[in-house]
Amino acid sequence: MNILRHVELTRVFFVDIETVPGHASHAELPAVHQALWQKFCDKRHARELAEGQSHEALFRNGGLYAEFGKVVCISVGFFRLLPDETLEFRTKSFADDDECTVLGGFASFLQRYAPYGPSRYAKLDTARPDGHFLCAHNGREFDYGYLGRRMLICGQTIPPMLDVAGHRPWDLPHLLDTMDLWKFGDNKGHITLALLAGLFGIPSPKDDIDGADVGHTYWVKKDLARIVSYCEKDIIATARVFLHYTGRKELWDLVTLTPTPWRPAPRMQVLA
Repeated sequence: MNILRHVELTRVFFVDIETVPGHASHAELPAVHQALWQKFCDKRHARELAEGQSHEALFRNGGLYAEFGKVVCISVGFFRLLPDETLEFRTKSFADDDECTVLGGFASFLQRYAPYGPSRYAKLDTARPDGHFLCAHNGREFDYGYLGRRMLICGQTIPPMLDVAGHRPWDLPHLLDTMDLWKFGDNKGHITLALLAGLFGIPSPKDDIDGADVGHTYWVKKDLARIVSYCEKDIIATARVFLHYTGRKELWDLVTLTPTPWRPAPRMQVLA
């Protein structure tokens, strides 16, 4: 893809997030939020309500909306040139039951990097021609905005690469999106990451759970480690799709995959 000709591979952070409803069930929502959810559903899910679904049942989709969900995992991966001039793909995940801990860890990681922007036409004050990129599948319609909104709710400083409110999409060249690129200007070109991976002969990242299972896996099975594993598979698949887009798919066979082990944060015990 000619549009990616200026993108240096080692300056791209591949990102995926996993979100769940902010509470285990509709019944656990504070009363004021139950009323807000009802009004929200009346507009957003009018068809489902007309078909007989209830506001309570529809809350299982609460994780799709930054206003009613929370981020439980953010995985990031990046290529790094090793001293022997081979490539490493390193992965790291931020995951915790405390959403603000997840967002804070990722924001601290990202804070040090300026967004890419051409020197003559950059619209972001923080953009630099030697800046970095984010890349996610459907990131422009989901991940990037969700992260910014939840950081605001947590009262956190938004790192420069995500602090894009008020800017037009075409003024943000540092926000790459493998779904958006697949569209080739066609608004009907939506495609799942699993299908895109399958078309390119990349192992499916959905071989265990998929997005529809994340809420149940978190709230019912309480298996955050499984969600972390799933999220990291997504960034690996996204990075490999990106290599196909840039005509360098053969590089993956030469890459050293280096995961940073994720461990749940220790919990303080309250002594009686």
